[in-house]
Amino acid sequence: MEMTKRGLVLGATVIMVSAVAIARADIHPKVLASFQDSPKELVDEVWQIVDRNYVDATFNQVDWDNVRDQYLSRQYTSKDEAYKAIREMLEQLKDPYTRFMDPKEFQNMQIDTRGELTGVGLQLAQDEETKKLVVVAPIEETPAFKAGILAKDEIVKIDGKSTEGMDVNQAVQLIRGQANSQVTLTIQRGKEVLEFRLIRARIEIHPVRHAVRKTQSGNIGYIRLIQFSENAASEMRAAIQDLEKQKVDGYILDLRSNPGGLLQASIQIARMWLESGTIVSTVNRQGITDKQSANNGALTKKPMVILVDGGSASASEILSGALQDNKRAVLVGTKTFGKGLVQSVRGLNDGSGLAVTIAKYLTPSGRDINKHGIDPDVVFELSDEQKLALRKDNTKIGTPDDPQYVKGLEVLRKEIVAKQGNRAESAKQKR
Repeated sequence: MEMTKRGLVLGATVIMVSAVAIARADIHPKVLASFQDSPKELVDEVWQIVDRNYVDATFNQVDWDNVRDQYLSRQYTSKDEAYKAIREMLEQLKDPYTRFMDPKEFQNMQIDTRGELTGVGLQLAQDEETKKLVVVAPIEETPAFKAGILAKDEIVKIDGKSTEGMDVNQAVQLIRGQANSQVTLTIQRGKEVLEFRLIRARIEIHPVRHAVRKTQSGNIGYIRLIQFSENAASEMRAAIQDLEKQKVDGYILDLRSNPGGLLQASIQIARMWLESGTIVSTVNRQGITDKQSANNGALTKKPMVILVDGGSASASEILSGALQDNKRAVLVGTKTFGKGLVQSVRGLNDGSGLAVTIAKYLTPSGRDINKHGIDPDVVFELSDEQKLALRKDNTKIGTPDDPQYVKGLEVLRKEIVAKQGNRAESAKQKR
């Protein structure tokens, strides 16, 4: 991961912005002051970063040099004018993941990196084609989750204000606020329009939860991963080690409604499950491929099922795609979100920030899953009523009251029996 003024992130552009590691470069105070006093320099700084790093050398069929001439010919009397111009400039790329953050928005992203936020617990993306604001997933045990907001819901109004033409950053500013204050979201779900009055709260996020489930086939290790944040890998390692001590016979890894996060976290976690093989390849506009592989450090080789759905995005798709392609796990559920792009997040010289799409990623078999998603090995859908029932009582998730979990358990049971049969056959041959 590049760490000088930037961090690599996977995940939909979200209200609880997927965690990123960001470091400011050392800049001499006089130089920094010069940048801060020159809004035009900031506009050019953003243009230069995109020019050097954007994933598409055609800039999505935009004459990027002409864009520079257009915006640098203007006079800017304030930072706010420059910020507005930068957003207009980036909109021409028609890429919702390449976005500018003013200092407050960028500070919010850094707060999210620490694993806590003040808001309602929604993860929100802008649909690349319709430009509508779409819920990737609500975070468990948050106001949005408890109210029953679902993945794929469209936010059409925030406190009565239409979201038409609104980008994710603008939505963030409207939805976030002081703890215990209220925000009203109007949701389009299919043909139904719903209104949710939510009380904002301080939300602390622990990405990993685990437990032993006793079944007829033996003890099963259940792990739920809700986001690939900075502490996800360490919490995942601790969970696997604890479950191994309890001698579980197999694992169910629940990635449902996990919107993604850090690229490096997905790689580290994949290595805990995968002994050998490719994990992911990233390709930039020069066609240079950076391939990440397992390093013979798997913590377990026991049978495994991964639960996925339409809210499983980016880093979730890297992990599930890697284990599926290497035949390490069976995927159960519904098609994943379909975001196969990597962003670099940089701190700019005036305290603002910029996220730029710099690469796409491919699964080990070479699949480009952007806009398509990953198809599970075993398709099993929940009805809206079943989804709502689980959200109203999240203690049922990963239990016999969770139909997708029950299906995953059925598939895992077959995997365990098959592996036990292979061991018995191998033992006979040795005799």
